[in-house]
Amino acid sequence: MSSLFLLSAARSGGPRAMQLAHSPTELGVQLRAGTAALGDVFAWLSALYFRGKLAYARAFAEPSPGAASTLVMAPVLGLRPPETPISAAILQAMGTVEVESAPFVEQLRRDAIAVNADIRMDTQIVLLGSIASGKYVDTLVEVFGARLVFPEAFVGRGDMSRGGMMLRAAQSGVELTYAMVAGATRRGTRPPKLPKPAK
Repeated sequence: MSSLFLLSAARSGGPRAMQLAHSPTELGVQLRAGTAALGDVFAWLSALYFRGKLAYARAFAEPSPGAASTLVMAPVLGLRPPETPISAAILQAMGTVEVESAPFVEQLRRDAIAVNADIRMDTQIVLLGSIASGKYVDTLVEVFGARLVFPEAFVGRGDMSRGGMMLRAAQSGVELTYAMVAGATRRGTRPPKLPKPAK
């Protein structure tokens, strides 16, 4: 079975985005030149959580022939590969669009329908993001149906815990267990903290 990973967006507004736009770091310079990779920018903005999503997707994605293996939900841009170059102006525009807003969801639906037409019917769509976010999750279920799955261990965990879990899975080469998003329990009691990595 082939897999396509959908990564939820990092928060792209606020002081941290402004800091990166003016940063003298290599990524900041690339952003001002319009050559910064979308995935690298989101990983910088949300640190462990998006870094974990990106590492996990790169470790386990098995795309349909000729199709993308990983797509990021990017405000303004829609569903784009993490290698997509962006500029400081695009990042600023992203920060004005909320992920629960109608413009974001409408564009997500259009792009998801286009993706659905391009991939094989046996491709599973793995959502790496919160399944408690009703509007965009409901939209993805409408388009992908039973093929939309998520790591079931995400339920009840916060962003940092999810990020750490995905990084460990990517490093170990052991993929997490998935459950269908449709009909899933979207909120649950907080599970125990992840054990500290073995030294």
